[in-house]
Amino acid sequence: MINRWHSEYKQKLTTAEEAIKLIKDGDHIYSALCAGEPPALLEAISKNVKSFRNVTVMQMLPTRNYSYIHPENVEHVRHDSWFSGSKTRQAVNEGWADYTPQHFHDACYLMRDELVQVDVYIAAVSPMDNHGYFSLGASVCYAFDAIKRARTVIFEVNKNMPKTYGNTFVHISEVDCIVENTCPMPQINSTPPNEVQQKIGANIAELIEDGSTIQLGFGAIPMAMSEFLKDKKDLGLHTEILVDAMVDLVECGAVTNHKKSIHPGKIIGTALVGTDKIYKYCHENPFVELHPVDYTNDVNVIAANNKMIAINATLEIDLFGQCVSESLGYMHYSGSGGQVDFCRGAVKSPGGKAILAMPSTTKNDTVSKIVPCLKPGAVVTVGRNDVDYIVTEYGAVRLRGKSQKQRAELLISIAHPNFRDELKFHARKMNLI
Repeated sequence: MINRWHSEYKQKLTTAEEAIKLIKDGDHIYSALCAGEPPALLEAISKNVKSFRNVTVMQMLPTRNYSYIHPENVEHVRHDSWFSGSKTRQAVNEGWADYTPQHFHDACYLMRDELVQVDVYIAAVSPMDNHGYFSLGASVCYAFDAIKRARTVIFEVNKNMPKTYGNTFVHISEVDCIVENTCPMPQINSTPPNEVQQKIGANIAELIEDGSTIQLGFGAIPMAMSEFLKDKKDLGLHTEILVDAMVDLVECGAVTNHKKSIHPGKIIGTALVGTDKIYKYCHENPFVELHPVDYTNDVNVIAANNKMIAINATLEIDLFGQCVSESLGYMHYSGSGGQVDFCRGAVKSPGGKAILAMPSTTKNDTVSKIVPCLKPGAVVTVGRNDVDYIVTEYGAVRLRGKSQKQRAELLISIAHPNFRDELKFHARKMNLI
């Protein structure tokens, strides 16, 4: 049987240039998220972009600059972002790339319910084992639903891709084509927190009890939280992305997962986003399990964790408690990701808290991020009915269960002092206080 799988591997092995010939005009191609993207295949698509017509490539957080993402190529290959970063933000804002709004957990359902077209799935994976299985490595997310729907599945085998456990394995019988490409894993560094972010981190840490299970979202503050949680005891991790900071929390003894009410003793996530620190830590580590995002981000699964603490970043909040985390006015910035999933799940957890953090100002203290009303075109990510804790460098307030008057007063109390009088003026004008 071992020989059979290796024989099948050899039959399906080809070059990236040959593999992309399986792509047809009008196809919708879905790539694994972030560190799971297959660079050789995406480079081959980029080099041969003029040979395609009306092809769409969906990527979440590309880690490299691919030349197919260019305005002159849109009639051939058009990018569709489900979560944007620095590589695609300009393209979406200028209109030569698309953005599809959705909660992260919905990615699976959109494919399963045939609300989106899925023709080809491409991903970087770890080498095949003797039983014919590849590990999805750094990106499970929506892979299984994409594989079930796709006409063509192409895997790019990278010896540097970590072999992760949990629900991560795909058999060679489900794969149509294999490309080999040993290349370094993308390095997504977290910048050290500045003075303001350190104050925010300290304020968040005061809200977290020993024995809590935590989720760290995408953003400088959540990804740098390890510095502020090292003195905690028996923390657990149930999250969507596993980042470098989580390795530090395990190694210092703060995270043990002993007190988790579900998956005790295990770190649970759906993707790895970081540097070799997280990739090497998760490689063949039974302490870590990755699962599809419709499980990790299921509100009921999140809520099943006692003392579930969700820590995410937001960009702007108005005095009603509406949080904008994915746009700057009408300018697209990132995406919803799993922020709402974890905000809703955490507040249903016994002793749970959903924390949204941000500096009180931007542009060298000249612009307040706590505002009377949102900017025109601003996209509300966490609505006022879902908001719980808001944290700035000036403190932490809980809005859940509070009246509009109370919310306005609480938010003004953690605004930058330079803007408090102005916010009070507008709050009175709006009959909030």
